[in-house]
Amino acid sequence: MTQKSTKDKLWRKVSKMDLGNPIITALVGLVVFYIGLKMFSGGMKSMGNMEHLSFFLGNPIYMFIGGIVMTLLWQSSSLSTTAIIALVASGALPLPAAIAAVLGANIGTTGTIWLAGFFVSDGIPKGDTLRIALAHSGANLFMAIMLLPWVHHIARFLSRFA
Repeated sequence: MTQKSTKDKLWRKVSKMDLGNPIITALVGLVVFYIGLKMFSGGMKSMGNMEHLSFFLGNPIYMFIGGIVMTLLWQSSSLSTTAIIALVASGALPLPAAIAAVLGANIGTTGTIWLAGFFVSDGIPKGDTLRIALAHSGANLFMAIMLLPWVHHIARFLSRFA
C-alpha cells in the first residue's frame, strides 16, 4: 500500500467523521464540545458590565423572551444556559433575570422538536409527532407560566446558598 492511498483512506474517514471506534469518536466529540463551551463561557464572562442593556436586564419578562429567542437562534439550550450562567458569574446579569432567561430557554428548546416534526412529517407534524411536540411544549410552557411570577422570590431563596 502506498503512502498516498493510506493518506487518502485516512482523509476519507476523517471527512466522514468515521474514526473507527464509535466510543472513541463519541469521546472526542464530547471533549471538543466541552472545550467549546468552556471557551464560550470564558468569552461571556469577559463581557463585564452591560449598562446599555440595563432596561432589559432589569425586566424578567424581556429576559424570558430573550431566552426563547436566543435558544431558537442557537438551537441549543445548553449553550443558552451556559451563556446565562457565565453572565451571572461575571455580575453582568442579575439572578432574577437569569432565572427568567433559563425559563425562556426551556421554551426555546421546544423549537427543536417542532423542526424535527416538520422534517419528519413533510410539513405540519401529525399523529405521534404532533402529540410529542405538544406535550414537550405544553410541559415547558406550563412550568414557565407557573414560575415566572415568582422569579424574584426564587432568586432571593437561591441567594441564601451563595
